[in-house]
Amino acid sequence: MKNNLKIGTMLVLAISTLAFTTITDKKVDVVNSTVVWNGYKVTGEHEGTISLKEGSLTFNGDKLTGGNFVVDMTTLTVTDLQGGMKGKLEGHLKSDDFFGVEKHPEAALNITKVEGSNGNYKVTGALTIKGITNQITFDMNVKGNTATTALKIDRSKFDVRFGSPSFFNDLQDKAIYDEFDLNVTLKF
Repeated sequence: MKNNLKIGTMLVLAISTLAFTTITDKKVDVVNSTVVWNGYKVTGEHEGTISLKEGSLTFNGDKLTGGNFVVDMTTLTVTDLQGGMKGKLEGHLKSDDFFGVEKHPEAALNITKVEGSNGNYKVTGALTIKGITNQITFDMNVKGNTATTALKIDRSKFDVRFGSPSFFNDLQDKAIYDEFDLNVTLKF
């Protein structure tokens, strides 16, 4: 009888906990969110922005549990150059030498695993660029209605080969490093 009472009590607690758990998808405000990229080469670096097309973060109560994002690759811009040099680099980055934006106008991230609590998370996701998907892991901080992350992407894993020392020998000072940075601030 006591065992039945204990089991019954535990079952009621488990059901009531599930009933009060709130899983919500919070839509990302793509206008007020920012994605800044930095690419590096032997002789310097370039910086720019790219816009989100859509996105959402999934929460269980106040704990991050998932999310999905689509990046509009056609919005890739260079912010450290002006005039003809700016246009030339933007065109080259959008070409098949780099991101092949005409054939691949979107990139996507699907969060598949989240570990952590209290706004500090280690996030694993499936990142798709140029139709190629690879797993990435990065740290994300969530506070209030803002999530931030700084992550490194290895472009060679997505067949972005131009100037890559992973694919070409003897590039010397024309080498463009494989990793580029994304600094992301999401508002939701």
